[in-house]
Amino acid sequence: MATDQEIPVNQDTEFETVIGLEVHAQLLTQSKAFAPVSIAFGNPPNTNITPLCIGHPGTLPVLNENLVRYAIRIGLATGCRIAEKSIFARKNYFYPDLPKGYQISQFETPICYDGHVDITLDDGSTKRIRLKRIHMEEDAGKSIHDQDPYNTLVDLNRAGTPLVEIVTEPDISSPREAHAYLTKIKQLVQYLDICDGNMEEGSLRCDANISIRPVGRKELGTRTELKNMNSFRNVERALTYEIERQKHVVKNGGTIVQQTLLWDPVKMETRQMRSKEEAHDYRYFPEPDLPPVFVTREFLEEVKKELPELPYDRRNRFVNELKLPEPDASILTDERSIADYFEAVLSCCGPGSAKSVANLILSEVRRVLNESDLDIRAFSIGPERLAGLVKLKDSDKISSSAMQTIFNAMLGNDRTADEIAAEKNLLQVSDSGFLQPIVDEVIAGNPDEVARFREGKEGLIGFFVGQVMRQSKGKANPQMVKDLLMSRLKSSS
Repeated sequence: MATDQEIPVNQDTEFETVIGLEVHAQLLTQSKAFAPVSIAFGNPPNTNITPLCIGHPGTLPVLNENLVRYAIRIGLATGCRIAEKSIFARKNYFYPDLPKGYQISQFETPICYDGHVDITLDDGSTKRIRLKRIHMEEDAGKSIHDQDPYNTLVDLNRAGTPLVEIVTEPDISSPREAHAYLTKIKQLVQYLDICDGNMEEGSLRCDANISIRPVGRKELGTRTELKNMNSFRNVERALTYEIERQKHVVKNGGTIVQQTLLWDPVKMETRQMRSKEEAHDYRYFPEPDLPPVFVTREFLEEVKKELPELPYDRRNRFVNELKLPEPDASILTDERSIADYFEAVLSCCGPGSAKSVANLILSEVRRVLNESDLDIRAFSIGPERLAGLVKLKDSDKISSSAMQTIFNAMLGNDRTADEIAAEKNLLQVSDSGFLQPIVDEVIAGNPDEVARFREGKEGLIGFFVGQVMRQSKGKANPQMVKDLLMSRLKSSS
């Protein structure tokens, strides 16, 4: 059957894009998928290995239970069906960083299937991306091309690291949608505490299958596969480039060749890696050294109980129960660690302070984190100390400007907000016995302004508040000053 690319087109032909993504998430287990050896990142090359990792004869794999547990977590979080029985397979291919000559993966019977991820589009609408499968597998090693001018070096530390591969249906229609989907997957694996989501270190990797077809056609066009995309920005750039490349080829009478392409982030272009393999090229067959994986009802219920509150549910709770604006709740729940910090602070000062805590985190805390490139878990102001600052502000003991001064003074030490406020003389005076004489003095000293106020120029209240604040040397509680002034001015009119 002819592909869409073989159908004659003209310069006015409109195309639509079809994208499917394969995301590999490196799991946060302590040891490898089938061998009792560390997977710690950053160790010297070829130190996290055993005879099993490098394919010595006579070695037998033993399944890491947490590989199964974590795969089921992401399956449940994405609405997948969980297979009662799944089988490991050998995926055979030759590559220098695959010492066994095969990769243990799953083929015909993945552990999770028929799931979905809902993404939010730029216009605010929601689109469902179907998941074809989530399966378990081990990682290959790493080929290093830039440390020796004449040779490719191989580091097998990563060989055998446990992965889940999350495969979508071809439901993604643009690079922006791909970016939104990847953002959601990263958020989910971090919430589930199964992967750190770090694309730069390779713990979250994405391959993309891209094709184009004339608008209205149902048949898929010939696809290419894109690899070597190590950031969300590069995924979007690479997809955009490849889509335009395919359109240019087809509109100029060419035919798309099925192949695997590498993205060059320096030249901002793709280059051919190899012709694209099909499943039969890998000669899959059941892994003879591993028994089938049976997921019992008891084990499935155990994993369900381990699931945290997911981002969507947490955001809705923040909106419905804590009465936070939806945009604030969305930002607070983007990262689990930020949401956890917010709730820890709130537990120290009560649900009535939710808006105050949210405002402080979204402004000052996030500013410091962004400027310092810090994770909230390394932030120097703990939840209890930040709650102390919120309590000072909510009780009108300090002004907004004083709160920012105190916040900055709390960074990098263990001093409390109360200690700093007292030391810097930032506590507001809310004593009417202290403030009333100042109010009376200001009113007596400005008869013209008083007359104008009583004639209806109530905007002058700001003038009077400013005079009282000046005479109190900034210590007066502005709201109390305003209330006292309004009462005094109106009662004498």
